[in-house]
Amino acid sequence: MSIVDLAALGESFTRDPYPVYARLRERGPVHRIRMPEGAEAWLVVGYEAGRAALADPRLSKDWNRASPALGIDAIAAGPHMLRVDPPDHTRLRRLVAREFTARRVEQLAPRVRQTAGELVDAMLAAPDGRVDLVEALSFPLPISVICDLLGVPDLDRHSFRAWSNDALGSTDAGRREAAATAMARYLARLVDDKRRHRGDDLMSALIHGREEDGDTLSHEELLGMAWLLLVAGHETTVNLVSNGVLALLTHPEQLAALRADPSRIDTAVEEMLRYDGPVETPTYRFTTEPLTIGGTTVPGGGALVLVALADANRDPGRFPDPDRFDITRDARGHVAFGHGIHYCLGAPLARLEARIALGTLLERCGSLALDIHPAAITWRQGMLIRGPRGLPVRVSP
Repeated sequence: MSIVDLAALGESFTRDPYPVYARLRERGPVHRIRMPEGAEAWLVVGYEAGRAALADPRLSKDWNRASPALGIDAIAAGPHMLRVDPPDHTRLRRLVAREFTARRVEQLAPRVRQTAGELVDAMLAAPDGRVDLVEALSFPLPISVICDLLGVPDLDRHSFRAWSNDALGSTDAGRREAAATAMARYLARLVDDKRRHRGDDLMSALIHGREEDGDTLSHEELLGMAWLLLVAGHETTVNLVSNGVLALLTHPEQLAALRADPSRIDTAVEEMLRYDGPVETPTYRFTTEPLTIGGTTVPGGGALVLVALADANRDPGRFPDPDRFDITRDARGHVAFGHGIHYCLGAPLARLEARIALGTLLERCGSLALDIHPAAITWRQGMLIRGPRGLPVRVSP
């Protein structure tokens, strides 16, 4: 099978990967590709094939299973739920889920509303009402919430955002490694400080909590969890809000419909997740044995497999007229948060933050418009996180 060189497509693929995925899907559910990051992988497209791959136990999340020939390195600090398989995954998820409860998420709602209100007020006070939505709302809201949740009041947010962007989105291996190393050192200091100064936050609960059988997280596991919760805990929502606002502003009839009936916010958020979700392909999976997908055999021995969540959510076999953004659509069943045992544990928090952020923005801003041509927007690099680096808008009460 010939290699589809996505890296050669450059900025056009980064800006709009959907037509490329759709053409591949028409040819079959699995393709050998060269990623923009440089490594070769097997890409699974389509809804049914994608869901099946996400739940296939022959695809491992354990980086020890990765073929050395891939020439790629893990970027996280310590083991966490997206880098291990059962039974280790089962144990880690149980320890975190015990503390990261629906009640704890709901308790954050007043703080989310307060923070969103303050951020939108600051947007409205900007000269000429011109702001970058990413800088003004999409990033500061979820990073504030996740810091409150974890009990990290003094996070160096500027440095942390730069590290996160490079670690998850740079196509330069050196920059990814440098960012991951810097973040690992920073998180080690945070965990040590939290160990000495216990609070009623999630990180303190994870550090000091024990199961009835005495099980608790090791130091390395705590570093991995700190990485996962801080990075995944804000990156998903940053880009969900940015992509969602962009979808509304480029579909004025949908924006008008949501303004006319704010009760549609829940279905609108689900459609935003389906239409242009924040995770283009999930974290890496590696083959533990050969597997056949749609008549094509993917080799075993640690071959890298990517599932195109972005394409699964645009498959016309599952979502009629999938390239149409429609906030009244029943988008349930989308895989924006994954599927199977690795389904995103933080999905309820991301949905809560998106509902409040978008609701507050539309309630307080009588006028909201793009301040840039859509074709001029610069997008995040790589195939993991999908979202604009910046989103200039104009707002007024």
